[in-house]
Amino acid sequence: MTSYEQFIEGKGNYGEDHGFEPLFMPDAMFDFQKEMASIAIRKGRFALFEDCGLGKTVQYLTWAQNVVQKTNKPVLILTPLAVAPQVVREGEKFGIFCKRAHHGEVAADITISNYERLEHFDHNDFSGVVLDESSILKNFDGSRRTMITEFMRKMPYRLLATATAAPNDYIELGTSSEALGYLGHMDMLARFFRNEQNNIATKRKFGEAPKWTFKGHAEIQFWRWVCSWARALRKPSDLGFDDGPLILPALVENRHVVETRKIRNGMLFALPAANLPEQREEKKNTIQERCEKVAELLSHNRPAIAWCHLNDEGKLLKELIPGAVEVSGTDSDQAKEEKFMAFVDGQITKLITKPKIGALGLNFQHCHDMTYFPSHSYEQYYQGVRRCWRFGQKNQVNVDLVMTEGEGRVMDNLARKAVQAEEMFGRLVAEMNNSMTINRKREITKKQELPAWL
Repeated sequence: MTSYEQFIEGKGNYGEDHGFEPLFMPDAMFDFQKEMASIAIRKGRFALFEDCGLGKTVQYLTWAQNVVQKTNKPVLILTPLAVAPQVVREGEKFGIFCKRAHHGEVAADITISNYERLEHFDHNDFSGVVLDESSILKNFDGSRRTMITEFMRKMPYRLLATATAAPNDYIELGTSSEALGYLGHMDMLARFFRNEQNNIATKRKFGEAPKWTFKGHAEIQFWRWVCSWARALRKPSDLGFDDGPLILPALVENRHVVETRKIRNGMLFALPAANLPEQREEKKNTIQERCEKVAELLSHNRPAIAWCHLNDEGKLLKELIPGAVEVSGTDSDQAKEEKFMAFVDGQITKLITKPKIGALGLNFQHCHDMTYFPSHSYEQYYQGVRRCWRFGQKNQVNVDLVMTEGEGRVMDNLARKAVQAEEMFGRLVAEMNNSMTINRKREITKKQELPAWL
């Protein structure tokens, strides 16, 4: 090891062990789930970056049950809106009792509530906290995000679980590390990266704002550091296990282009939108045409979701699709949960909602048809699709993308982001596996060292 690598390693602040040997493990869990849960329990403060449907819920419930048995003190689980009822059901399947709380009460040894209700809870009542879909933190305003982070810092045991921690978003990784009590994100950037703020060549190469790049030989040390407090998983084979029944069915994306009837001001005939303002105008001008197309596509009797972004879209879709139920921002939290669970239970066949309302944490494997109005947000599209296209889905999932001719560039942007996300997540998994191999070799080497007196 070079002196520079030794310097970086000494600065790395690798995730210490704050946990203990597992005390409880459900027999019904898959082998890879037991492995992930065991690592998290031994670390005590950990992050699970796993793709949708791999069983993060049972893993963090197992982690919570172990912390309860170890400390004889409750654990609090925070979830996005409407996810808590599904967590309770998942616990029942694996013999882990948990209960919802609404007003800050300790409802059970494993208490579940929504992020929005955290202000009602006292951190002194708990020994550990789980943040389900922890990437949601970036969507909260500064005061709520600070409140969640401060609450978590007071817990001896902490766990993050999310499918969408962007591997190339180093700020998000640093924020996760800070919440777990390891390096803060600014310390992380200073130790492993250099700022390309004034590098004109970099700006031209990437065609975007300057970004952080690795210092010298710091890249492998960075991934070793991330590996010390987190694991990333797209499928069981990423950890060396058999994918077996967790192979996803086909995903079929169909594009439906509707014509623009309304001509923009100053134009003799309709032209496709060329920039963001024109795209927004075209989207508003084609609400009727796009919603009519969605209604046509969903004229079957199978369960289906119609994702929208505008209030006017949701309102019109509800009028055009017989029996459809809309979950809107004006609904109370209780009403939203009741509608989502009614859809899960088959009482509602057609659901209309926005990705920012219903695209995080909910399980809709009973449904394999959806429509989507494209936007530039890859995360919203990914999460929307993943409500149905997730492990446990038995059927081919059909995604009908309804758009105007001018939104071709939006689709190109989504496709570019999808390729980038897949490449970066694959790299994260590979680097983590390499890092774990290096760590194991180092441990073996250390065990074989002779004592100084020989």
